[in-house]
Amino acid sequence: MSRAEALPFRMPSLSLFGSEVTTTFRRWRTLALLGVLAAVPVLVGVAVRIETGRGGSAGRDGGGGGPAFIGQVAGNGLFLVFASLAATLPFFLPMAIGVIAGDSVAGEASAGTLRYLLVAPAGRTRLLLAKFTTTVLFAFAATFVVAVSALAVGALLFPVGDVTLISGTTVSFGEGLLRGLAIAGTVALSLTGLAALGLFVSTLTNSGIAAMATTVGLLITVQILDQFPQLSAVQPYLFPHYWLSFADLLRDPVYWDQILRNLGLQGLYVAVFGSAAWARFTSRDVTV
Repeated sequence: MSRAEALPFRMPSLSLFGSEVTTTFRRWRTLALLGVLAAVPVLVGVAVRIETGRGGSAGRDGGGGGPAFIGQVAGNGLFLVFASLAATLPFFLPMAIGVIAGDSVAGEASAGTLRYLLVAPAGRTRLLLAKFTTTVLFAFAATFVVAVSALAVGALLFPVGDVTLISGTTVSFGEGLLRGLAIAGTVALSLTGLAALGLFVSTLTNSGIAAMATTVGLLITVQILDQFPQLSAVQPYLFPHYWLSFADLLRDPVYWDQILRNLGLQGLYVAVFGSAAWARFTSRDVTV
């Protein structure tokens, strides 16, 4: 039974948010995205294992930047968590968020189910909030799928133990896990600005494919703009500019400056594009 057929017969006790979460996470596309994200740490871990088995340089050189985490994986499998998040954050994770956010409203419109959702007593504002909250929940789920997969692969292929931070301080494995949990949460929150942008784009069209393509296209464009030194005055206002600041959580003491800038910037994007999405959606004439 399609969602359009099922909606009039939904159990009254099923909340709007619960319905959105169930629908989103049951889709094959969502499961496929999570599967691809889970596979990235496996590929990274196997590649490092093969390289070190051949006597390569992986694991011998330290370093503090995101890509340099790869060089520390062979010495401590926990670093595969940090390396995998650094590898997926520039494109794979945000692309997945862009797909879910872009399809959130436009996908319902193209499938002809949006009008059924709007006749429910919840109202447009609550529906939009449920869509955004579900997208944010997916961002957390996707991020933690990467982290858990990386932790399992890292523990299987490499030794684990005390963690030497970027600043040179050594902490226990337990504290390293807590920092990894904080990093995963920070990465997920870093994607909320993109989620709000994708939701706004999704309210502008009745085509789910167009909304997804536009959101991902904007992501790629902004990522490119963030690489030009000539645009340094603008770059601090681009939503991906501070994404890799999560590495500062691996310092002792933690450098909070760029982390807080990142979270504040995401909050600004959520406020601006969330408001724009609400203004558009609440005044939109739904005919499909």
